[in-house]
Amino acid sequence: MGFDSESNFEQLKNSQSGIKKHQRENGDDYYSSIVDKEKVNELFSEIGDVSKYTTLEKMMLLSVNDIIKKSNLKITDKTGLILATTKGNVDVLSPESKFYQDKKRAYLSELGKNIQSFFNFQHEAIVVSNACVSGILAVAIAERMIKSKVYDDVVIVSGDLVTEFILSGFTSFQAISDAPCKPFSKNRTGITIGEAVASVLVSSTKKKNAIEVIGTASCNDANHISGPSRTGEGLYLSVQSALKEAKINPHEIDYISAHGTATNFNDEMEAIAFSRLEMSEIPMNSLKGYYGHTLGASGLLETIIGIESLNQNTLIASHGFDELGVSEYMNVINKTEKKSLNIFLKTASGFGGCNTAVLFKKSSK
Repeated sequence: MGFDSESNFEQLKNSQSGIKKHQRENGDDYYSSIVDKEKVNELFSEIGDVSKYTTLEKMMLLSVNDIIKKSNLKITDKTGLILATTKGNVDVLSPESKFYQDKKRAYLSELGKNIQSFFNFQHEAIVVSNACVSGILAVAIAERMIKSKVYDDVVIVSGDLVTEFILSGFTSFQAISDAPCKPFSKNRTGITIGEAVASVLVSSTKKKNAIEVIGTASCNDANHISGPSRTGEGLYLSVQSALKEAKINPHEIDYISAHGTATNFNDEMEAIAFSRLEMSEIPMNSLKGYYGHTLGASGLLETIIGIESLNQNTLIASHGFDELGVSEYMNVINKTEKKSLNIFLKTASGFGGCNTAVLFKKSSK
């Protein structure tokens, strides 16, 4: 889909999905959105030694390097680093990995240290690994650390890869779709796994064209190790709390970037939660039809696309959507269109009952 926000958003506006058919190690076909590793190595060779880093490390280092350059960030003792991921370098535990003998490379703390040392961050990376809310939860954590004056600036990098470990896990749940996923659709048959890395800078200083974080919340419904609350309780409470912090009502929200995994239970849960919140009429989409479910990266990746939507006043169609397949009405965007946008809500939900909601607003500056 691209190696920067601008090219990604252009693809979305043109309804181009990154999901294609691939083949597993056992020969089975599956659909996924996979990053071009040759392109990763080509770009990384300009900033470091390709042979010394794992694929995920190279992608994360490229992404953080881009953020630092674009923002002219000067790293000081008031600059924080947050790493958000679900499984990190889990692929190094495979005997086929060139890093197989260095098994501590699979520790998330080691992944954080490699990013820290590459850019000379003065503080250790804070690791956020809370299933599929990790990326957006990191934004909430960064915002609170800045409010409490722990840091002036926080760099967040979030990412996950499609590995045999991930594929076998979701296959055991019988959750993987036999076609590109169709969030909120009647004919959906499960998730499509994808991979991505995304980075943002959260700063105490208002910058030109910046987007403000105006409300954050995270709640756990404690329903099941993998199944969401059937009443959407955790998501409902998260959004309700974020609205309270932002001091706005639901009708001030112009757009919702929903989680939308295309599994029966998740999509139904979201529909119920948004109905309870009286937000069913607000235009909403899921970006999983373009990227697949990128696990811990999904919340941050989709936040960046939401920010682009605000800046370009553009609602992106929910790719693959056909006929509504949930019990409550949802105003799923089925056509990309221009619309004046000021505030958007990003939500995410994950295994273990975690739910996070963050509200973003165009800066008044």
